[in-house]
Amino acid sequence: MGRLEGKIALIRGAAKGIGAAMAQRFAEEGAKVIVNDLALENAREMASHIDGYAIAADVSDPSSVAAMFNEIARRFARLDILVNNAGISGMELDDVDELIEKRQKQIEEISTTGKISTFIDVTVSITDDHWRRVQAVHVDGTFHCCRDALKFMNPQMSGSIINIASVTGTSGKGGNLPYVTAKAAILGMTRALATEVGPRGIRVNAIAPGWIETEMTAPFKPLLGGIAAQSPLLRLGTPDDVAWAAVYLASDEAKFMTGQVLAPNGGLYMSQ
Repeated sequence: MGRLEGKIALIRGAAKGIGAAMAQRFAEEGAKVIVNDLALENAREMASHIDGYAIAADVSDPSSVAAMFNEIARRFARLDILVNNAGISGMELDDVDELIEKRQKQIEEISTTGKISTFIDVTVSITDDHWRRVQAVHVDGTFHCCRDALKFMNPQMSGSIINIASVTGTSGKGGNLPYVTAKAAILGMTRALATEVGPRGIRVNAIAPGWIETEMTAPFKPLLGGIAAQSPLLRLGTPDDVAWAAVYLASDEAKFMTGQVLAPNGGLYMSQ
């Protein structure tokens, strides 16, 4: 307890899932948590559980992000921790069902004939709007929030930024090109920014989770048992598994960690 005592932390997408788990653990460790969500009502509900402060913003919109940080400046005057967690899969339920069906057919084909005749041709049908929406939430949103957070952290000569990426950003997986591309971009952004702001005492790291049991992964239920079986720990992750990694990176225990990627993935992929 007390690992984040007295710290002011902004967590994007903190109303549910991984973000909510991080908000809970940060508060338990002594941080004052600013709970961000697209919907203010959802942010307020979470904030009420942890004595936090709720704030709404569309992180893909730079003017909305600027307004959020202006409010933080009026309320708190400083910011010690930023967690860029908000994200979307970019896949509709019908898309997920089709992908699962094709993956299962491929397994059957390989097992019986040694060849694949069912192909996952997703990229040719991605619209410009779909592509831009996923990049806007993940890449643009992370950039917008980092840029405005540094207006606090640069003068302070201190701070910790944690960007939530994904194991897919390194391993590469077909079927959801916009999401995988966005997560890879976040890893590059993390390393570039860590180099830039390190001399000011600001640390920038990333967390690249594997398969975590959340609303986002629930539609993939028919595949999850097989995915868990491929992991050395024989299970999927929980939001708390990611939350504890974030607590570590935000704390002084990680004072010599910057430009790094922690990967709570159960050993499913072992190189980040």
